[in-house]
Amino acid sequence: MAMQIPTNVDAEQIKSVRDFVASYNRLVETCFLDCINEFTTRNVQAKEETCALNCMDKYLRMNQRMSERFEEFQMLANENVLAAQKKLSAGKKS
Repeated sequence: MAMQIPTNVDAEQIKSVRDFVASYNRLVETCFLDCINEFTTRNVQAKEETCALNCMDKYLRMNQRMSERFEEFQMLANENVLAAQKKLSAGKKS
């Protein structure tokens, strides 16, 4: 059964949701594989819960830091492009 996408949804919004879901799935898989290793009981053990919470916190902080660094890189790249354009414009005026 195929999922119907409303016609008023922007393609960028769809991409954003897909990226979020993919990131969430990576987080869940990574933390599950690292922290959950006891399947003989229905209850989550305290050490597993602590590990999962720490894993999630670390993953989210890492993701936030990567986003900050990417923004810094983009700003620097944009500044370099503007500087190059100004240099070219100044060279044409001479």
